[in-house]
Amino acid sequence: MDLILDALKFVGNSAIDVLPIAVFLFAFQILVIGGRMPNIRQILVGFGFVIVGLGLFLEGLEHTLFPLGRLMAQQLTNPEFLESTRLSVTGVLVWRDYYWVYLFAAAVAFSTTLAEPALMAVSIKANAVSGGAIGVWGLRVAVAIGAAVGVSLGCFRIISGLPLQHFIAAGYLVVIAQTALAPKIIVPLAYDSGGVTTSTVTVPLITALGLGLAEAVPGRSPLLDGFGLVAFAALFPIISVLAYGQLAVLRQKVDLSAIETDDLEEEEDHAF
Repeated sequence: MDLILDALKFVGNSAIDVLPIAVFLFAFQILVIGGRMPNIRQILVGFGFVIVGLGLFLEGLEHTLFPLGRLMAQQLTNPEFLESTRLSVTGVLVWRDYYWVYLFAAAVAFSTTLAEPALMAVSIKANAVSGGAIGVWGLRVAVAIGAAVGVSLGCFRIISGLPLQHFIAAGYLVVIAQTALAPKIIVPLAYDSGGVTTSTVTVPLITALGLGLAEAVPGRSPLLDGFGLVAFAALFPIISVLAYGQLAVLRQKVDLSAIETDDLEEEEDHAF
């Protein structure tokens, strides 16, 4: 019963959030464009689905992904578990002893990024616009690898206590260098990939993971150290997609050079 009441509360809050958008759209249609809005019944039904779906989605996050992220972080940083999987020989736990956390963070980020509806939509559109030059799965996997590396590195930052700004500044320096070298067709898509990664599925889980990790690691503050994983998840897909474009160009050059070599050999054979 409490779960149903909480869901109704989230649906009500979603209705309040969606109401300004609906008011603006209808007011713009009536006052600026003029005339009756076509398919008004379908639009109202669609708004109803959006409100209910958003409310249930938020309720699901509150009861599943957030607790799951915290629980996994607490279990992976449990002293007994760390002692059983310790790598260091000293009596003090060091960053290397948390390797299961890095593996879990990479796996979660990779899988949740692949499941992002926004990333699927962008990949399909990029494939259609590019005439098949940009593969749907190639782009999705490239973005997922970047998110996995970024979130894993973000967990290392939380455990080690190193400053967040150093990682972000170094990452964007790499992005600037890659932007100058990458093919122009991939640059805008790479920058958009960082945004679509941090969407409805990925953000709640990695945020819960960061907060749970900061709460479980001694000497870390959830407020100061628990946040920041989303920044890593948005930055590193840009790097991986730019690298994907650079590798594609390099592979194309290798293929072209192989074709030219074969043609030259055929011409020499004909000459003899």
